[in-house]
Amino acid sequence: MSDPIFPTSPVVWADAARQTLFEQWLAGLTQPHALRPDSLRAASADASFRRYLRVDTQGGQSLIVMDAPPDKENCQPFVHVQSLMAQAGLPVPQVLAWDEANGFMLLTDMGSRTLIEVLNPETPRDAHAWYLEATDLLLRWQLASKPGVLPAYDEALLRREIQLFPDWYIDKHRQFSLNDAQQSTLAKAFDAIVAHNLAAPSVYVHRDFMTRNLMLPAQEGGGLSILDFQDAVYGPVTYDIASLLRDAFITWEEDFVIDITVRYWEKARKAGLVGATSASGWGDDFGEFYRGVEWMGLQRHLKVAGIFARLTLRDGKPKYLADAPRFIHYIRTTCDRYRQLGPMLKVIDEIENIQPQVGYAYGRM
Repeated sequence: MSDPIFPTSPVVWADAARQTLFEQWLAGLTQPHALRPDSLRAASADASFRRYLRVDTQGGQSLIVMDAPPDKENCQPFVHVQSLMAQAGLPVPQVLAWDEANGFMLLTDMGSRTLIEVLNPETPRDAHAWYLEATDLLLRWQLASKPGVLPAYDEALLRREIQLFPDWYIDKHRQFSLNDAQQSTLAKAFDAIVAHNLAAPSVYVHRDFMTRNLMLPAQEGGGLSILDFQDAVYGPVTYDIASLLRDAFITWEEDFVIDITVRYWEKARKAGLVGATSASGWGDDFGEFYRGVEWMGLQRHLKVAGIFARLTLRDGKPKYLADAPRFIHYIRTTCDRYRQLGPMLKVIDEIENIQPQVGYAYGRM
């Protein structure tokens, strides 16, 4: 999950040997790409071990450098998914140079402002066009889908992800010991969540399709562009729309969420991704589709809560857990809505020391 890009921070190297490798690599690109090495500066970091630098060109443009230590990050998926997205006509960074052995990459610069920077939940009307554009990009990506090209978002992966919640959020962050009954309740709920999500048809899944990974147009008249796609898989059609509208960093009222979701669903049904004319026949009824989005969102928020706890406790990045109340809110809301998940809600409330409330409403934190 990428942070907004800022153009002013100096570049600091913890490893002098890696700095030397980098400077040698960049020197070899200076003439072919008309770079100005003296302009190198930090651009952004993300939740992984990657970081991004910005460097200017002699022509007054800027390019992005990815610094991804090969012992910690594999850039091959990024290059593979970038190629798939470019072939689908999606606006993604172009790979200009890649030192695979050392984990350095030169990319085109998609701009310095993310979509979330111009969004305000108090004025959803202003966000409407941006979200419709985002769903159009998503549909273009999904329509390019082919099985066997990306890793499968299968039961094993879904279960590994959802297990992050008890392992990292409950046990290590909350330091809460589940008793046998609570463990059994969560196990049954997780079985139901995984089964429900696997019922949806499979497409290409960005896997972090949210407003922090959508860049605003760098020039007037341009469109959104897409970042942070290296973890893409082939899995439930509901995942990316759930990521977009059940955003990890911004919360919308449910009427806005339903409005955008139904518009996306109508386009997806017309395109044959879901509905009676699709290969699966799944999701012809919007109620069925929206339930699928909610259950997929529940899977994602359980996973993300665990990941953010791990980032804080293992990787020393405490800022992510500041959004934990948002995830717990999403989790509780979905559990409260579906009778099958009622026992899980009770366990969550016991972990969070929350007294159950009547009339719990989505979108009001």
